[in-house]
Amino acid sequence: MDAETFGLFRSTIRRFVNERLIPAEDAVEEADAVPDSIVNEMREMGLFGISVPEAYGGLGCTMSEEAAIIRELTRASVVFRSVIGTTVGIGSQGIVMDGTEAQKQEWLPKFATGEAIASFGLTEPEAGSDAASLRTVAVRDGDTYRITGTKRYITNAPRANVFTLMARTEADVKGAGGISAFILPADTPGITLGKPDKKMGQKGSVTTDVILDDVVVPAANIIGGVPGRGFKTAMKVLDRGRIHIAAVALGMCERLIEMSLAYAMDRKQFGERIANFQLVQAMLADMKVDMLTTEALMQSVAAKFDAGEAVSLECSALKLHASEAVGRIADRAVQIYGGAGYMAEYKVERFYRDVRLLRIYEGTTQIQQTIIAKQMIRQAEAAA
Repeated sequence: MDAETFGLFRSTIRRFVNERLIPAEDAVEEADAVPDSIVNEMREMGLFGISVPEAYGGLGCTMSEEAAIIRELTRASVVFRSVIGTTVGIGSQGIVMDGTEAQKQEWLPKFATGEAIASFGLTEPEAGSDAASLRTVAVRDGDTYRITGTKRYITNAPRANVFTLMARTEADVKGAGGISAFILPADTPGITLGKPDKKMGQKGSVTTDVILDDVVVPAANIIGGVPGRGFKTAMKVLDRGRIHIAAVALGMCERLIEMSLAYAMDRKQFGERIANFQLVQAMLADMKVDMLTTEALMQSVAAKFDAGEAVSLECSALKLHASEAVGRIADRAVQIYGGAGYMAEYKVERFYRDVRLLRIYEGTTQIQQTIIAKQMIRQAEAAA
């Protein structure tokens, strides 16, 4: 979209966050659920379709534009973003990037309107960081596959109409090469969901196990129509998702700093506001530096992604830096609030719990370090 239209859209999202989402945060935390009325408003605003190309009814945002929208959205509790996150990102983008034209025509318009919500089924009880070792198997049976296995911590599983699901189709191919990505409608017989997980934070964002017991799916539902390419699809999707998660972190950075600065300017000790104390100022300054460096790196990586450059290393560096930075900012926010920051009635306590997951999902900090270092070594060997 043109700059003026995007600017208006972004302003609309900011008003929605300020007037609708932030006031609803406490109720969502208490109920452990996002109200259907808010989900419907997000549909009406087109938020489910920000990453879907315009040709399929979406807004067709660039990665830079998507990151800006997600940053605005996550100034409110991160669970609101989770409502659209799996559809906008890892749930739909495999189809956008590698799907056949028929697959795109069938699913992308539904994602764009929010008629269909997608979830991403990769993680398993014994396969998380080592995604190539997944054990869910899909056995060919004529024109269908029979899928058996368990997926763990699947965000939005109870809401999902469809899963982008990874399964091993080539039993004789070890590692990543034997994995295929399936489009699996959630109402397919043989799919059951586990109990909703009880989590440290991010209440209102529902995750469950997805159990697959001899689930029959047409062979035509393999993304791209060719078996054995699922892992490559997943890695491409995760590169994009890591920029998205950095935008999540950046929105949370902004809100945490706003709250911390306001509290420091209001709270008094020793007869003056604590914002006048140099050690409090040092924490505020460090928070701002972390936010600005995250913002600069995210804008740079998103622009390179939009230009078609190879940015896997940079995506990992960005995800690592952003998720660690927001963790530091949340910790300092609690410290500035002092004893009040440990109390549930203050929102920094919730943000402190919520940000912890950012260093784990979409690839842990340690996996990002491994990716970065291995790519550095390969580059050095190629240059030798």
